Amino acid sequence: MAAPLSDGERRKQISVRGIAGLGDVAEVRKSFNRHLHFTLVKDRNVATPRDYYFALAHTVRDHLVGRWIRTQQHYYERDPKRIYYLSLEFYMGRTLQNTMVNLGLQNACDEAIYQLGLDLEELEEIEEDAGLGNGGLGRLAACFLDSMATLGLAAYGYGIRYEFGIFNQRIVDGWQVEEADDWLRYGNPWEKARPEYMLPVHFYGRVDHTPEGVKWIDTQVVLAMPYDTPVPGYKNNTVNTMRLWSAKAPNDFNLQEFNVGDYIEAVLDRNLAENISRVLYPNDNFFEGKELRLKQEYFVVAATLQDIIRRFKSSKFGCRDPVRTCFETFPDKVAIQLNDTHPALAIPELMRILVDVEKVDWDKAWEITKRTCAYTNHTVLPEALERWPVSMFEKLLPRHLEIIYALNQMHLDRVAALYPGDVDRLRRMSVIEEGDCKRINMAHLCVIGSHAVNGVARIHSDIVKNSVFKDFYELEPEKFQNKTNGITPRRWLLLCNPGLADVIAEKIGEGFITDLSQLKKLLDFINNETFIRDVAKVKQENKLKFAAYLEEHYKVKINPSSMFDVQVKRIHEYKRQLLNCLHAITLYNRIRSNPSKSFVPRTIMIGGKAAPGYHMAKMIIKLITSIGEVINNDPYVGDRLKVIFLENYRVSLAEKVIPAADLSQQISTAGTEASGTGNMKFMVNGALTIGTMDGANVEMAEEAGEENLFIFGMRVEDVEALDRQGYNAREYYERLPELRQAIDQISSGFFSPRDPGCFRDVVNMLMYHDRFKVFADYEAYIKCQGQVDQLFMDPREWTKKVIRNIACSGKFSSDRTITEYAQEIWGVEPSATKIPPPNLPRD
Repeated sequence: MAAPLSDGERRKQISVRGIAGLGDVAEVRKSFNRHLHFTLVKDRNVATPRDYYFALAHTVRDHLVGRWIRTQQHYYERDPKRIYYLSLEFYMGRTLQNTMVNLGLQNACDEAIYQLGLDLEELEEIEEDAGLGNGGLGRLAACFLDSMATLGLAAYGYGIRYEFGIFNQRIVDGWQVEEADDWLRYGNPWEKARPEYMLPVHFYGRVDHTPEGVKWIDTQVVLAMPYDTPVPGYKNNTVNTMRLWSAKAPNDFNLQEFNVGDYIEAVLDRNLAENISRVLYPNDNFFEGKELRLKQEYFVVAATLQDIIRRFKSSKFGCRDPVRTCFETFPDKVAIQLNDTHPALAIPELMRILVDVEKVDWDKAWEITKRTCAYTNHTVLPEALERWPVSMFEKLLPRHLEIIYALNQMHLDRVAALYPGDVDRLRRMSVIEEGDCKRINMAHLCVIGSHAVNGVARIHSDIVKNSVFKDFYELEPEKFQNKTNGITPRRWLLLCNPGLADVIAEKIGEGFITDLSQLKKLLDFINNETFIRDVAKVKQENKLKFAAYLEEHYKVKINPSSMFDVQVKRIHEYKRQLLNCLHAITLYNRIRSNPSKSFVPRTIMIGGKAAPGYHMAKMIIKLITSIGEVINNDPYVGDRLKVIFLENYRVSLAEKVIPAADLSQQISTAGTEASGTGNMKFMVNGALTIGTMDGANVEMAEEAGEENLFIFGMRVEDVEALDRQGYNAREYYERLPELRQAIDQISSGFFSPRDPGCFRDVVNMLMYHDRFKVFADYEAYIKCQGQVDQLFMDPREWTKKVIRNIACSGKFSSDRTITEYAQEIWGVEPSATKIPPPNLPRD
């Protein structure tokens, strides 16, 4: 088998990234050397690889700054409606390569670095991932920022600058071990601190009702320090801003202690305030009601709203007024999108500012708030919904609790008037849940305080309307929308799979990079032998490259001509990594019982992090690694089957594994995965999907034709029917011999000989309280995997299906998603106008 192309050889090939002009290369070299000179301290003459990385990052950043300033001037002068995307997570990954791609600088940098005797890819590997998110929701926010800049929207991402992002995962003896992610250890060349915009955020205290109005007094103050990161659009000279807040203690923080002489203790106590932005909560689809988390949620909202109102008031205005004082036009100039319920406090906080500070009439303030805010729901799992104890609110945010009670009263009065006597409905629809511990249902607060509520895939939005918020939908059906998620084709095709992007561009031009629907043109080439061969060749090169990476970093040798069968996502019972495990065991048992039979060789790769407190998820990782231990060391099996756990799955690893995958596993129980976006990344990168009719899989099957995906298992209505009749796992265990054998092996310690009872909890859960019905889909899944094997043995037919999937993946661009948000929720139009670059005069 041919070795993968070296970077030098690849550089000689024509690339969609554009051939670099010699002038650009000379300029990059000059700038790089200048930055390197200033990076090296006087007493150090030898540069380290990290010095080279920083010199290159600063070189590329120079190209951003002029565009960034010009973009902000452009917005100030034209005063468009501004979009504020509020999210507690932004899972950005690395920035260097993405910036080079979006500025059209990649080839110039590649050539310049090559001429200097360095390797661009090696420098890119030095950058730490900005892992300020858990998974889907945080990565979606990052894709959205890219699309908003590419579509020329005046948009801002607002979140928290966590000092420690999602933990680094190490696997020790098969178990997950968490390590702190000190991503800022060497500094972050992409951010700019803006101390001049530092803002106070208040906590605790009490509420005073005076004749002049309501006052929130005796509060504890924490300062919010903004750090700005530029977000470049694709080759349009637009550079938007992501502003992340960091908590700082004010100088007089706890210095009352000074009076009793404990000055040192008082200064040390500053940490209490600064802990707010210390660490990202590592929970995905699970609500943890800790006070520090509520503080984080209010911190980002309070700082952001002050910033939004400052910008609204001081924007250049139609007349020559230096300041806007009337809030009537606020919703015409400001759109706030709540990414899940985490920033839900924006609703009572905006009310507090309008009513208490700006003295706007209550009803008017409520109308402004509703017209400004919109809410995206990301999950239907009950354990994920935020329900904060009233007692915690009362202590931390007493004024907000009063506002929420008043809003809820207005809301319930309206419901009572429309549905007289329906007490049960009032109870279901209240923002305050009565019970042993009174709680605030944040999702209900978001629904009543927003003018638009959307799910993130069509099937999910239907579930939202028909079950999760059924009562609210009956009350205000016009509020509810669907916005199927998307991914940015810049990072998830151009950056991570340049070989495939080149092959596509050769056939249909480069328009698909900003209009992914143009991939449809590839349908004309499904039977084109050259194209089939080219697509297959790119995949094989990606597989060779990833196999080499695994060997170097994980010390694992895999068969690069085997099927790369990949499931990468957070470890969670509903995502059913256990179903994948059962398939691996079944294949293993088949090989063992019939070693002379020919089998399609497979490398099953599973990757993802488990929330540190999620016992079952951690057990699932241990099971995967234990199965791998047995299978990978069995001489009967050879390289026909391997099971690999991909340690520390993160954005930069996704960029390597996704282009190399043949099969993408999207196997959640129907009705549990809101959308998924990994499924879309695999599709556009030429992997075929094996999946249930859940989330965006439904729309992928619709776009490409169900026969071009491997769809199996229960649909939503089947799951509901099974719930009604009662799911009995034992019935499947008794009826399916291969399933019984697999479960008995797990149970008896076959995969954990040193600790035979190790997986007792896993087996017990599967047999007696499996909410996600793994056994119910086992038979259909195994059968469907057989069809996967059949097709894989015919590489030409397999590749034709791959091409059809790529050609039909255009809908799943985040550009399309953001265009829909812009037109149908925010009331703005994307713009194709390019801002003139910094070296040209402004019009």
